[in-house]
Amino acid sequence: MTGAALPPVGTEDAVDTLFASMPPEITNLTRQIVTLWRQFYWLPEWLVVAIVVTVFVGAGWIIHRIVFSILRRVVKNRDLYWRGVLERVRKKLRILIILIAIGFSITVSPLDPEPSQSVRAVILFLTILVLGWIVAGAVDMWAVVHLRKFNMQTEDNLVARKHVTQTRILQRAAVILIGLITVALALMTIGAVRQWGVSLLASAGVVGIIAGLALQPYLTNLIAGIQIATAQPIRIDDAVIVEGEWGTVEEITSTYVVIKLWDWRRMILPLSYFIEKPFQNWTRETSRLIGTAILYVDYEAPMDRLRAELERICKASPLWDGDVVNLQVTDITDRVAQVRCLASARSAPVAFDLRCEIREKMLAFMRDECPEALPQDRIAIERNTSPLPLGEGLRPAER
Repeated sequence: MTGAALPPVGTEDAVDTLFASMPPEITNLTRQIVTLWRQFYWLPEWLVVAIVVTVFVGAGWIIHRIVFSILRRVVKNRDLYWRGVLERVRKKLRILIILIAIGFSITVSPLDPEPSQSVRAVILFLTILVLGWIVAGAVDMWAVVHLRKFNMQTEDNLVARKHVTQTRILQRAAVILIGLITVALALMTIGAVRQWGVSLLASAGVVGIIAGLALQPYLTNLIAGIQIATAQPIRIDDAVIVEGEWGTVEEITSTYVVIKLWDWRRMILPLSYFIEKPFQNWTRETSRLIGTAILYVDYEAPMDRLRAELERICKASPLWDGDVVNLQVTDITDRVAQVRCLASARSAPVAFDLRCEIREKMLAFMRDECPEALPQDRIAIERNTSPLPLGEGLRPAER
């Protein structure tokens, strides 16, 4: 392409030869534009190309507005998914239509064949990426609509946690897969990359081993994520104990899990951790838990009074779910007796608060109303009652 004024284009045979590989419709449209261009042969080629591109882009913008208005009316009475998808792809669809318009304009413009082919290759590459972007947005919208059916704020949210965990993991896996396929298809439009891919297939054994070793951590966590989504050893908002720390599962990504600890710290663990290592899941089957409070009391502590006081505390507490309450002596040491107080609650956080309340009120009861239950130290003093011999124990002056 040159910036100087161009002479009129040659004969019709030259045009047909130039675009022989194109569809007849494109060839006819190109012939008409070239004929129109002859009327402005005194203009530089770059200006004519710019005018053609501007016209096609403007037409694409208008087509986008018309098509989008029609689609909005079509999905007006449809469910939330289709309305949400339409709003999410609005800008992406505009970019796609503009790319297609630019591709058509470059094809029918009086641009030299070689630069025209290069520009069309770039447009095709970007178009494939935008199409993958649109598909990923549709998958994200499906996840958003599906998760709206479940409320994580309820006390017994086992079903909600199950669906939220599966949806988020599978959503991320699907987006990654769509991204890989999109990039692969886009790269395959480049001749050099396509030839390189053929060469890789010819030596797939060596390359496969090298790629497997390099991507082993990522692939391990990706497969572990799919296992967690299906088997679900953990779910979002599960109460777990990992590495000696108590916390809740805050987020599950495609490669790692975020555990929110009780003091608001975050522990980051790879997905493979929950497949390969043991951990405690307090809410695997239900949100309800039995909380434990350990007390150390004296041997003379009246267990019946302590048991009655525990029942009174639980019945008066809004944290108790009305199911389990019990007090047992679980151990005896050389100084005290170990007493275990059991009480059930609706969820792990509630059970934790209930355990703290039981400790506080049982301690206050023993201090104020049952002091004999508090641990005491005993010292045994032996007394010698045998009579002393005559004169034994008297001072010399008294003898």
